[in-house]
Amino acid sequence: MEDLLAAFGRAEQRALARAITRCESGRGEDLIRALFERAGRALTIGLTGPPGVGKSTLTAALVAHARRLEKTVGVISVDPSSPFSHGALLGDRIRLAEHFTDPGVFIRSMASRGHLGGVAGATADAVTLMDAFGYDVVLVETVGVGQSEIEIAEIADTILVALQPGSGDTVQMLKAGILEIADVFVVNKRDHPMAIQLQREIRSMLEMLDYPGWVPQLVATQALEAQGIDELWAAIVEHDAYLHASGEIAHKRRSAFEHRVRALALGALEGRVDAAVASVPDGRDPYGAARDVVAGFGADAAAEAPARRAAARATVKGL
Repeated sequence: MEDLLAAFGRAEQRALARAITRCESGRGEDLIRALFERAGRALTIGLTGPPGVGKSTLTAALVAHARRLEKTVGVISVDPSSPFSHGALLGDRIRLAEHFTDPGVFIRSMASRGHLGGVAGATADAVTLMDAFGYDVVLVETVGVGQSEIEIAEIADTILVALQPGSGDTVQMLKAGILEIADVFVVNKRDHPMAIQLQREIRSMLEMLDYPGWVPQLVATQALEAQGIDELWAAIVEHDAYLHASGEIAHKRRSAFEHRVRALALGALEGRVDAAVASVPDGRDPYGAARDVVAGFGADAAAEAPARRAAARATVKGL
């Protein structure tokens, strides 16, 4: 552990890779505790959207643009895992191959391994480690997501939602969480005949919502030709400036911190809950069994349950 931290402090990329591997294997607690205070300086970007939209190509274009600005970049590319073998192709490494020999770029592919929300279980730890390592920009590319897989909003400060023209019902694709987490909408493949129509639909939906602060921007790109990447980067920088000028960055990161603590606490309790559930005798009703399980965690937790039920009944009666 001491040798790893020393190598990490010397900015050895192999140490960063080893640190992320420890977090993926569930042994990263001491590392994160030791390095957490160093994090919080990087520009963190989350790139999400449905499959086939060109997220990996956009990622490669953004990395190239950041490098031209002489910024160091850490990339976390999450690939879906097989529900049978739990393996992953990690094909994003192929699309980012041009950046592998660049010492200012660190690329880490991660398998989702059944973790929901479009990211992997150790993604937040990997972001912290890359930030603490000193990268100027940390970019997280999620797996192809739908309407509710929005955990990336609790990991990155600026969220890009990439959309593709001619991919079906735009309203269906944009509703629910995806519409609400976007800081910048990216219409990729802007040379598509339906690109203008998609942009009109997005603008119409944005006009129907009342944004108290930042209003999501809309940028059209053709990532294969690096067209529109300048405008996309400008929108990212503008959103980051807004977060810091308005003070919203503190609120956003506090929310992300609470989400992470909650997830870690629930994960720590999961094993104990599973063991307690397995010991419940047959014939017990589920509510009574759940109350018994909660009681096993302490008298305070068990005592809170009747109060919550009474409050719920009072609310229903009032309705």
